[in-house]
Amino acid sequence: MRTTEKSAVLSLGRIYCDLVFTGLADMPHLGREIFARDMVPTLGGGALITAAHCAMLGRPAALVARYGTDPLSMALEAHLDQPGLHREYVERSAQAGPQVTVVMTAGEERAFLSRRAGHALPDSLDKALAWARASHLHIAEYATLHERPNLVALARQHGLSISLDPSWDDELIHDPDFFQRTAGIDLFLPNLEEAAALTGHQDPMGALAALAQHFPSVALKLGARGAIVTLDGAIYAQDAPTVPVIDTTGAGDAFNAGFIDAWLDGKTPNDALAAAIECGSRSVQHPGGLGGPTGRLLEPTRRAG
Repeated sequence: MRTTEKSAVLSLGRIYCDLVFTGLADMPHLGREIFARDMVPTLGGGALITAAHCAMLGRPAALVARYGTDPLSMALEAHLDQPGLHREYVERSAQAGPQVTVVMTAGEERAFLSRRAGHALPDSLDKALAWARASHLHIAEYATLHERPNLVALARQHGLSISLDPSWDDELIHDPDFFQRTAGIDLFLPNLEEAAALTGHQDPMGALAALAQHFPSVALKLGARGAIVTLDGAIYAQDAPTVPVIDTTGAGDAFNAGFIDAWLDGKTPNDALAAAIECGSRSVQHPGGLGGPTGRLLEPTRRAG
């Protein structure tokens, strides 16, 4: 594990209290009640999941977020205690919670109902950006960048590279200023639904080509079909292995961690894809983005050296 050099990832975004319902035969319909086989309460949100997976891989990672003081947030607070995850930039605030997501999964289908609380940016943001060990800023949802349009410029002032997962938002995914606001992002990490909404291309290759006009590197997540990457005009693709799927919540954020970790190490696009797909495939085999009823990542694999 790295301990001293400038190699850490800052992961910025909201922390959600996830109530993950699994084992549904179908999705709910208005006026009808259905029952899930299992329910796991855990913490989620792209910032936490990506940071925790980076830390699991041996990459120093700090969570930059606000966290509530309400009863639900306090009941799940122990889930923030992920091995290797820096939490000194997490701000406690009564206005930051509860941020709740109800997650419903039926097979490989999923649906979310979420509540946001207050703004996303903690008062610790400037201190986090100035952290001597930080080399990269991961923005876990476009809503955070929309809230602070100069965020990319601030990160650049501190010499940080920047990645962005747009994270589906019914309103903001259609923001006419999306590409203007995201100018300067080094690595863009959408799924196909987000890419299609942004570009108008349902075909992965068409969406990838359109996004490559705005970002120097794009990793497009295709779920069970794997992922494709464009870098310097070249395209790379890999399939995902067939694994038992319990819950796909957070799999894209786990993929982000694997890709960012390898990308920062200067690995080839194919190696970065393989690392990302491995992280995503491991994630879907457990409920919730952190995996397991304890809210701790399972099957840790640490980098040697």
